[in-house]
Amino acid sequence: MKKTKYAFLFTSVLLLTACGSNEDTDTSENEQAAVDSETKQNEPETEKNETNSESEEEISEEESEVSEEEEKVEFQYQVNTDNYAYIKPIEDTDANKQVALLTYDDAPDKHALEIAESLVDLDARAIFFVNGMYLEDDEGKETIKKIHDMGFEIGNHSQTHASLPDISQEEQYDEIVKTSDLIEEATGERPRFFRAPFGSNTDYSTELAHEQGMELMNWTYGYDWNAEYQDAEALTDIMLNTELLVPGSNLLMHDREWTMEATPNIVKGLREKDYEIIDPALIKSVDNESEDSQ
Repeated sequence: MKKTKYAFLFTSVLLLTACGSNEDTDTSENEQAAVDSETKQNEPETEKNETNSESEEEISEEESEVSEEEEKVEFQYQVNTDNYAYIKPIEDTDANKQVALLTYDDAPDKHALEIAESLVDLDARAIFFVNGMYLEDDEGKETIKKIHDMGFEIGNHSQTHASLPDISQEEQYDEIVKTSDLIEEATGERPRFFRAPFGSNTDYSTELAHEQGMELMNWTYGYDWNAEYQDAEALTDIMLNTELLVPGSNLLMHDREWTMEATPNIVKGLREKDYEIIDPALIKSVDNESEDSQ
């Protein structure tokens, strides 16, 4: 019907015009009204979507800010830079002074993962100082990643455990930086602490470690490399009863079977003596200092 009517209108356009017909105009206005109505219906939805998108972005930014705040750690301790052998509270903090730090060198050789698992069971934390040579295969990388993912700090203990004073600066560079690179490759983070083999640093290794964002760390005492203490019971006794155990002591141990066996009793014994096992995440490093100064 509509097509026939429009055909008639077309052939009689003059008559209709003379009669003042508004049908075409009405049709156009109706069609335009329909378009306008549809546009108006869509506009609020578009604005709503844009508003929702902006709200989601704001929420995402807020969540990101909260996440960053959660990641920030309030450092309570620092390494004693006189000899790098002790841990002490940062001034103007209420940090407990009666603390001991657990550290394990030469990881991950054979028993580091088992040591870490026993520490998790005891709700105790430690630093595992890594020799880069143990991270040159997938097994080593996977092991240290597991330890890192369990919440442990990973430190740099050089690539091959070479005596730094006995090698060139170029070799010292490789010993230190290559190990940090391998640790980052395995864990996604570069180490914050460097422990020189035998505790023997050079002026160059000290400068390089600091340039790499690492604080030096020696130790207060350790015994598990001595033949007479390569037994879990003897090692536990000396670690707990030596006169060298004082507030802030940095306990040196190694990735060894007897050390693994002694670890639970060492932790329990320290706590019985009212020592808190310090979380290394609370210890400030050179990298943290540079960030704070920015």
